[in-house]
Amino acid sequence: MVRRVSQSLVAWFLLWDLTLTAVGWLAAYYVRFHTGLFSVHRGVPDFALYLRALPLILFAGAITYRFAGMYEIHRLRRFREELAAVGKGVGLMALVVMAISFARHAQHESRGAMVMFTVVTLLSLLVVRRISWLGIRQLRARGVNQSHALVVGTGRLARRTVRTLHSVSWSGIQPVGYVEDDAHRGAGADLPVLGSLAELPELVERHHIEHVFVALPLNRYADARRVFAALSQTVVDVQLIADLPAMAGMTFTTTQIHGMTVIGLRENPHHGLNMVVKRVMDVILACVAIVLLAPLMGLIALLVKLTSPGPLLYRQERCGLNGRSFMMLKFRSMRVDAEAAGPQMTGANDPRRTRLGTVMRATNLDELPQFFNVLWGDMSIVGPRPERPVFVSKFAKTIPNYNARHAVKAGITGWAQVNGWRGNSSLRKRVQFDLYYISHWNPLFDLRIIFLTVWRMLFSKQRHAY
Repeated sequence: MVRRVSQSLVAWFLLWDLTLTAVGWLAAYYVRFHTGLFSVHRGVPDFALYLRALPLILFAGAITYRFAGMYEIHRLRRFREELAAVGKGVGLMALVVMAISFARHAQHESRGAMVMFTVVTLLSLLVVRRISWLGIRQLRARGVNQSHALVVGTGRLARRTVRTLHSVSWSGIQPVGYVEDDAHRGAGADLPVLGSLAELPELVERHHIEHVFVALPLNRYADARRVFAALSQTVVDVQLIADLPAMAGMTFTTTQIHGMTVIGLRENPHHGLNMVVKRVMDVILACVAIVLLAPLMGLIALLVKLTSPGPLLYRQERCGLNGRSFMMLKFRSMRVDAEAAGPQMTGANDPRRTRLGTVMRATNLDELPQFFNVLWGDMSIVGPRPERPVFVSKFAKTIPNYNARHAVKAGITGWAQVNGWRGNSSLRKRVQFDLYYISHWNPLFDLRIIFLTVWRMLFSKQRHAY
């Protein structure tokens, strides 16, 4: 349903989009032919020819922008969705304009001007849309342009939905209460229980509701059909909050197969182009780190050799991607006979450490050789820390979703580590942070973790670093 406010926003964005498209078309002509920045070999085309083509350009823009989804306005739209829609719309518009120019045999239209037109239009549309949404969200956060919502259910998922709506005040969606058949289920809730499922149409009218969020647990999904039936005669937006496993540890996806919606609960985010981006980042950053840290690694190797007998490096079997084993490298920080009695976890004040090893483990310097593991493809710079197979088989039996950590490459550092969950700390917390990283991965998240790792190595004491 498109409400009046959405129609106003659509009109606002359409006006700006077409205005900026026209400005981009004319600005490209001026920059290309009248600034002297570019050489002109075939003469300057008449400005009237470009002006005459403008209505056709705007018509093509209006059609392609609409087709690309640039006017699908809703309160929970994210900027990356906006970015994708604008990029798609401007790209389609540029292709259509080039096709029209080719069909018209428009010799006066310059390829350089076309490139400038596309770039200027894309950037200007993104900037204006970003500014517009920031203004709208600021107004909504201050109480302007609010809409009311009901949440069906009173359990964990429903209360989390209310907390989320309160935290995203920029959406302007204000939850006014819960809807539940058994009012006792809502005892102690942060919002009142306003009525039962059968009373939904009356509640929608009485409280001027525009959104209904169905937040029921999996064992009550039969009640969702009752909600849809009760709301069939209303015009509210209905959102189903899926009660997906909180620690599934993967990216959720939806796919349409012959009209049937399939939800993927354990999709690996590091596939296709994402895998290429991740690998390129790893190789570049690992090479830079090895070059910059080569003198330090050389010094550490010399000190290891001088302070204790045994090899410089310690090779240890760890579980990586898909549970496959690899040999992880570290500077040796313990005595050669440290595991004569069998594998064991490192603890505080571990007597097996060498003096230099105590310093290296507290500062993470013993991990530096793992940049070579990254180059070989066994590890990534950022990811869940790899564990030994003997411990993996043990933890997988007691920690829910533990093996989901192996859906991506192990890392030198990770989201759990920068939050203090490393070494002999809470395994459940570590898994929780690792699965959050896997579910929310993107290149900027990796860069953030790398920055936090370096910052905390230099300026703060590492918890559980022993």
